[in-house]
Amino acid sequence: MRGRERLAAAVSYTFLLGLLVIVVFPFYWMTITSLKSEDQMRSLVSMFWPRPMVTENYRQLLTHTDFAVWYGNSAIVSMSSTLLATAIGTLGAYALARLRFLGRAFMSSAVLITYLVPPSILFIPLYAQLRTLGLADSLAGLIAAYPSFTVPFVTWLLMGYFESIPEELEQAAMIDGATRFGAFVRVVLPLSAPGVLAAGLYAFTQAWNEFLYALVFITDVKLRTLPVGLSSFITGDVYGWGFLMAGAVLTTLPVIAAYMYLQRYMVEGLTAGSVKG
Repeated sequence: MRGRERLAAAVSYTFLLGLLVIVVFPFYWMTITSLKSEDQMRSLVSMFWPRPMVTENYRQLLTHTDFAVWYGNSAIVSMSSTLLATAIGTLGAYALARLRFLGRAFMSSAVLITYLVPPSILFIPLYAQLRTLGLADSLAGLIAAYPSFTVPFVTWLLMGYFESIPEELEQAAMIDGATRFGAFVRVVLPLSAPGVLAAGLYAFTQAWNEFLYALVFITDVKLRTLPVGLSSFITGDVYGWGFLMAGAVLTTLPVIAAYMYLQRYMVEGLTAGSVKG
């Protein structure tokens, strides 16, 4: 029996190690490529480790391009749209999970269906609306557009989380004199913090990596976000691998840091509501 357990453990660890290599290797390759010179990129001698390491790609990227401006644009748009989407989605999810009204089941299903609609179908009517509102070619337009695909997921995710919280806790608060909104703010919202953080982190990731809307809605070079800005380093069939890899590393770091810091909330938030008792 012990031999079987050891064999099972060895197989499990081997599988996990292989999975780790598959997940980590792209980032490793991206990082070492960003530290290579053009000659090293064309050579097979220092394929898996740059000799010597050079930081010229990062220096050129930060001093000779608009990368820092694009970074700031992405930060503004991502954080603003995330706060907006999380606020709207939290209130919507609570209403669909707790309130009883005509059409509630249909609206709950419509939220998920809306999330499944491809963004490529929506960007034409969205652009028409933004142009009518005078928000075309502006960061405010992106902030207004991004919740169209982040709010449905936030709402859908938090509906299950709110349903897992005993309703008796709110009823007890309302018996003590709290309003429905007061019970939501003082009782439900603190208990649902892991779910809200998980939903907000997902919304931030989606907004940070979004490409299509930023490409279509923004024409000013100074207003580009990181995904669109990095794509400008590709001219025809000529790829600026040094700039691309350096930019990709710097673009990935905030998301990695956020997931590492909030990973336990992410797991707890995504699994909440899967089992009811």
